[in-house]
Amino acid sequence: MSEQQPEELSTHNERQATVLLVDDETGHLQSLKILFERAQLQSKAGENYRLEVLTASSGTLALELVRQRPVDIILTDLMMPQMSGKDLLLNAKAIGADADVIVMTAFGTVENAVDAMRVGAYDFIQKPFKSALVLKVIERCLEKRLLKEENLLLRRTLVGLNPNSVKEKTIVGRSPAMAQLMETVQQVADSSASVLLYGESGTGKEIIAKAIHEHSPRMEKPLVTVNCAALPESILEAELFGYEKGAFTGATENKKGRLDRADGGTLFLDEIGDLSASVQVKLLRVLQEGEFDRVGGTEPIQVDFRLVAATNRNLQQMVHDGQFREDLFYRLNVIALELPPMRERPEDIPLLVSYFVQKYSQKNNRSIERVSEEAMQVFRRYSWPGNVREIENIIERAVVLAKDAEIQISDLPSSLLSSSSPRPSSIRRDGDIVLIPIGTKLADAELALIKETLGKTNGDKSMAAQLLGIAARTIYRKLDSDT
Repeated sequence: MSEQQPEELSTHNERQATVLLVDDETGHLQSLKILFERAQLQSKAGENYRLEVLTASSGTLALELVRQRPVDIILTDLMMPQMSGKDLLLNAKAIGADADVIVMTAFGTVENAVDAMRVGAYDFIQKPFKSALVLKVIERCLEKRLLKEENLLLRRTLVGLNPNSVKEKTIVGRSPAMAQLMETVQQVADSSASVLLYGESGTGKEIIAKAIHEHSPRMEKPLVTVNCAALPESILEAELFGYEKGAFTGATENKKGRLDRADGGTLFLDEIGDLSASVQVKLLRVLQEGEFDRVGGTEPIQVDFRLVAATNRNLQQMVHDGQFREDLFYRLNVIALELPPMRERPEDIPLLVSYFVQKYSQKNNRSIERVSEEAMQVFRRYSWPGNVREIENIIERAVVLAKDAEIQISDLPSSLLSSSSPRPSSIRRDGDIVLIPIGTKLADAELALIKETLGKTNGDKSMAAQLLGIAARTIYRKLDSDT
């Protein structure tokens, strides 16, 4: 009996997973097979993973295996003849395979790997890679599948109670631009892909990050928020990664960082364009290898989180100018979502006004029931350069100052009234025709045409640029100058 006891212990709490390796290079395929057959992977709960390893020398053969039996993970080379790794991913999804796909890519083809992640790949590994790295990625993927399995029932229950809960509880807006944004949010929420939110200040990037987290398999774990622009580099590094006792003056004890707190959940990095070069390097390591060192520490700490980042800066231009790492940009920009400014969703202004009136009436123990038509006209005419945040601040002030149950023009700040006054030569629209009076400034006429065209294209700047016969960057520049 005593001789059998170790065998019984070795099979306790054991989970089985099937990994399919796909590569047209036979030597590399066999090396990976040996590596995985010898691998000893373990979950954070202490459960061992027993891997069943399958191999295929082409995407076509791999697809046949996937048709025949369930597979948990597909680790495939990206560049293969006949059927690429990306095509294998798309075909596997088309036949309903419930497998996470990880692609292997050579230097110089990272953009192709990012394209694969945009259509559903779990991660990519750049060749040549260390054995320990690929095993860590597989382990993280298995952890993600286990977490998704454990939370799927609860998530379905919550979403099933109210399929539109994202729109009703966290996002206010019915404009075409917001409807399209929220459709994408719901589509990507249950994936593990990194999300990069673009948008002007005040457009609600943190609310979108919260919606993504609350509709993901990580919903029961924390959503940890860090504003990268609010902290100096030295403090930000300590806040993110934590520090060991004695790492610097004042470090009298060990302290865990935000990455520790986000383990199993979601990390939201706001204003990520403000990260220093050194912090960019450390963040890239976490995203690639799933581990980090605390400030002053020497032992690597494993961590698993879903990253959502936000910026109001042009990261691509920063990469071009050498201010932001290209490899980190690719890791962040898997799913890019652009939040529309208020000037592109004017139909949402009354909804937001009503929402904030109700919110701050309750918060401040007021009985405000409505907004006068004259005050609402002021809100409609104003350009709202501060976006949703500015609307919220204006309404909170008006609710507190209102003398009766209706918000009047007299309850609004003078700066709002002067900025929203109609111009003598106002530009009007009659159906699909924009009427521009003689004497209108050329800049105002151009801006009016751009805004009206954006309204017709539901905020699609590329399509609007094509209709107007101008470059998309011209639209961005004109809109920026208006704020």
